Amino acid sequence: MGEKNRYSDEELKEFEDLILKKLRVAREDRDSYKKELASEENKRSLSKEDLNKLVERYINYIFKLELALLRIKKKTYGICRETGKLISKERLRSVPHATLSIDVKMCSN
Repeated sequence: MGEKNRYSDEELKEFEDLILKKLRVAREDRDSYKKELASEENKRSLSKEDLNKLVERYINYIFKLELALLRIKKKTYGICRETGKLISKERLRSVPHATLSIDVKMCSN
């Protein structure tokens, strides 16, 4: 029997649940920073520029998580875009929006 070429529906559901939790937290954090940016009160002693950068980072992170959800729906989630092999579950649990295996990622840096 050869290597698996995709994660099972059960495994994809596990990753979907993880991503949805991370999305919820990321959206709450983004909204908190946006609210702080809009108000004059600065609880974290961050400059407006730093707050803007944080909001942008959260927007980018949320976008990547949403793309990961699309890959789950298409059943292509967890497949390295360079090698076509499965990305390890450990990597996906750490970086659920990953599109490269750790080996490929390390070689590209």
